[in-house]
Amino acid sequence: MSHDHVDVAIVGGGITGLSAAWYLQQQDLQNGSSSTYAILESGDRWGGKIKTETIDGFADEPFIVEAGPDSFITTKPWAWQLTRELGLQDDVLGTNDAQRKIFVLHKGNPTPLPDGVMLIVPTRFTPFALSPLISPLGKLRMGMDLFIPRRSDGRDETLAEFIQRRLGQEALDKIAEPLMSGIYNAEAEKQSVLATFPRFRDIEAKHGSLIRGMLAAKRGRSKSLSTKGPSTKAASANGQDPSSAARPPSAFVSYRPGMKRLVERLLDDLHGDLRLNTAVSSISRTDDGEYELSIPGGTLRATAVILAVPAYIAADVVEPLAADAAQKLRQIRYVSTGTISIAYRRDEIDHPLDGFGIVIPRSERRRINAITWTSTKFHNRAPNGAVLLRVFFGGSRTPEMFDKTDEELETAVRQELQSLMGIDAEPLFWRIYRWPRANPQYDVDHLQQVEAIETGLPAGLYVSGSPYRGIGIPDCVHQAEQSSALAIQHVSES
Repeated sequence: MSHDHVDVAIVGGGITGLSAAWYLQQQDLQNGSSSTYAILESGDRWGGKIKTETIDGFADEPFIVEAGPDSFITTKPWAWQLTRELGLQDDVLGTNDAQRKIFVLHKGNPTPLPDGVMLIVPTRFTPFALSPLISPLGKLRMGMDLFIPRRSDGRDETLAEFIQRRLGQEALDKIAEPLMSGIYNAEAEKQSVLATFPRFRDIEAKHGSLIRGMLAAKRGRSKSLSTKGPSTKAASANGQDPSSAARPPSAFVSYRPGMKRLVERLLDDLHGDLRLNTAVSSISRTDDGEYELSIPGGTLRATAVILAVPAYIAADVVEPLAADAAQKLRQIRYVSTGTISIAYRRDEIDHPLDGFGIVIPRSERRRINAITWTSTKFHNRAPNGAVLLRVFFGGSRTPEMFDKTDEELETAVRQELQSLMGIDAEPLFWRIYRWPRANPQYDVDHLQQVEAIETGLPAGLYVSGSPYRGIGIPDCVHQAEQSSALAIQHVSES
């Protein structure tokens, strides 16, 4: 049902916008109120970067191919909480942790990340000492973390500066850059440590050393497990929680039908005014403090507005209302990224696929950024007798690859797979997904910039989602909940 006026207008139909609408409805249930809202999505589908393709015709079971995120992390609790609140526990798919191994490309050879490395810090001496990934001098330099004074001024720094300061250049090159910057498709030399990995600075502040902090965390987990009874341990091992609040089965989870299940379930529950193919060209303020959104064929009035769109789009629509905030929004950089998923017959590949994949340091000068062995990482992603791989390209590390044609990309990727994994077979199929200007970059002092944007916006107008306080699905869900609470509060006070 379409409206000319709503309490809250949500601009953007990705996971942030959909979650914001869901939380508006939840607050209504709690408060006994009845708010009206509209979600305005410029594209022709819901979900933003969450997109799953089901590919049939090669076996009895289909391939499940993700165009965007393939999972979400559960140590940030918000997406897992939403999963439970939506009743999606039976659809949850954990990672295949029996084969949880990550390889780092080292001098052209995939080399296992040593057992016991937590984040980027070794917590087991022998596997780390025997690993060829870091040279003896590099290992000695990492050990100096135990003696280097902590930083106490609280100011931001780049991830590169932090890792070099505490663990040295080799740790940055071989571990932190491909693992940590790879998550954000970022340049470690520009990436804000406070905006992307604040836990590092928290550990440094509390323990004076990353190694001491990780060892303390490891001891804490072991002590917690040892205090549980046998039945509790068994339940935990099976991904079940002996208490009333179910725990996730693994650190990263997806859904059996693919990540699209989260979007579908949200849409099933939403009863507001949902409009596809509805771009907002501008937002103005009326004399009575309401907002007027220009949309195809007319306008929509709203008491509060949540902008869950890329920062550069938000900048265009808020500029007449908040020029300084618009300028700061435009300063948030974006990079373009892509993936190519390739399927093969298992008997035509000699590689054991005994892990989750390969991360590739920038210093290796390859045309791709990483490879996920999707059908090893998750069951149910390829039928029996087949495998599914996913290759990442573009971003800040290989930006030139984003502009290649599909044919050029396929040729380059297959050459890399042959070089790194010995794969010469003909693919069953391949799918390329491109995301232009889709990944915001959290440069140094990013959080200060976000605070300046938020304070520069007029009352009742909010920005939310991946450009601001976390790019992952849990971060976007959390921001959506916070934005919806602010919007409802503004509506109640207007």
